[in-house]
Amino acid sequence: TKEGNGEIRRVNVNAAPMSIEDLRILKEVGIGTFQVFQETYHYPSYKKLHPRGLKADYGWRLYALHRAMDAGVDDVGIGALFGLYDWKFEVMGLLMHTIDLEEKFAGVGPHTISFPRLQPALNTPFLQNNSYYVDDKTFKKLVTVIRLSVPYTGMILTARENAEIRNEVIQVGCSQIDAGSNIGVGSYTEDAVDYQRQQFILGDNRSLDEAIRDMARLGFITSFCTADYRCGRTGGCFMGIAKKGKIHNLCMPNAILTFKEYLLDYASEETKEAASYLIDKELAALPNEQVRATVVEMLERIKNGERDLFL
Repeated sequence: TKEGNGEIRRVNVNAAPMSIEDLRILKEVGIGTFQVFQETYHYPSYKKLHPRGLKADYGWRLYALHRAMDAGVDDVGIGALFGLYDWKFEVMGLLMHTIDLEEKFAGVGPHTISFPRLQPALNTPFLQNNSYYVDDKTFKKLVTVIRLSVPYTGMILTARENAEIRNEVIQVGCSQIDAGSNIGVGSYTEDAVDYQRQQFILGDNRSLDEAIRDMARLGFITSFCTADYRCGRTGGCFMGIAKKGKIHNLCMPNAILTFKEYLLDYASEETKEAASYLIDKELAALPNEQVRATVVEMLERIKNGERDLFL
């Protein structure tokens, strides 16, 4: 799908657990990451919060990503909703889930880990009466623990959090965020947000351009890279590169190239100014001179109108 100079180059799927047969269909159409969040790893709490329906089956949800791997979808994401039970138990659940995937699938663990934090929503007294609420200091601690424990994984910080806490938590290990999000039913096609139809209230309502500008002011480059998926660098191939600390040799060059595309095609003048120094800074930091020369040549091609260049 294209709009102007842009196109959708990758689609991730965050969905309910599926059968192996359905997951094979997703594999055939070429999805990116398939994500299923366990919500809580604490079985009694899970059963209490999911008393009926398909979601009540704890085991079916717990092994959703094992089925995905069996179906050939070798790029998966896990997560827990912090605030449903003791955060230390949930961290251990995420890490044990990671270890189990690695043991059963030849070292291939989760490509991403998400850690949404329970936030207020309309007509839901659960949070007000909840003894497991995770405060900001604890939230930053648990993110740090996960980053140190699973250094190869992408860590997703959602717009549930407000902009201030996101800017802080990003600096202790998060690598992926969303921006311009709208979680109301049908809300991307409507002018007004209907808060009655939202699962919860978002804490960060910045546009994509505003979020990128703030990241630039913090010294972070924003990557739109999808090269790994399109080059087959998933599953064992990706883990083999990432666990050896070599993915940086591909990710940063591709980040620079995709960031240049964004600045030329979409960024506001204010964002261009805030980010003006970042590309030169990251180019200078590339350790391989040949790679740096290739990126410089590709940047010139992008400036002259080419798009979708990657290593």
